[in-house]
Amino acid sequence: MSFIRPDAAASLSRWREVLIGAGVVALGAWWSVGFIGILSWVGYILLPVGAALTFIGLQRARFRRATGGPGIVQVDEGRVTYFGPLTGGTVDLAEMSRLTLEHATKPAHWGLHQPGQPALMIPTTAQGADTLFDAFTTLPGLRVQKMLAALSSQDRETVTVWSTYTNRLH
Repeated sequence: MSFIRPDAAASLSRWREVLIGAGVVALGAWWSVGFIGILSWVGYILLPVGAALTFIGLQRARFRRATGGPGIVQVDEGRVTYFGPLTGGTVDLAEMSRLTLEHATKPAHWGLHQPGQPALMIPTTAQGADTLFDAFTTLPGLRVQKMLAALSSQDRETVTVWSTYTNRLH
């Protein structure tokens, strides 16, 4: 028997890192002000750790979307795999040339482009899509704020979030 409604549990789950970071900051502030000695020093150390956890948690919470969309996403050893009801595929992050976000579809889709292959389109609401945040942050030169701004944008166009320079013969 659960004492928390499912929709409230989903909201708390979305913001879990922020809540943990705020708790660490509160504990660090209490220990640093309320105690003397080693516990006070530990409290001073917990303050920036909690602030960093809160900042990272805010970014992750902004990335997460509602679940229940089509398909399942798996990220393993730098390889993103999507199992969808109609499409699917695998993309190695090291071989990616471009990352796009298409708002024209409902729900929005991440486009993982690899040279010589069709783009792998992953709905932002697919099960396991929140694991893409860690995968995308490993891309060299990716600006997380640009990715989060594109995700929260209401424009109905395709946004290139990240791309790499590819050498061409002609």
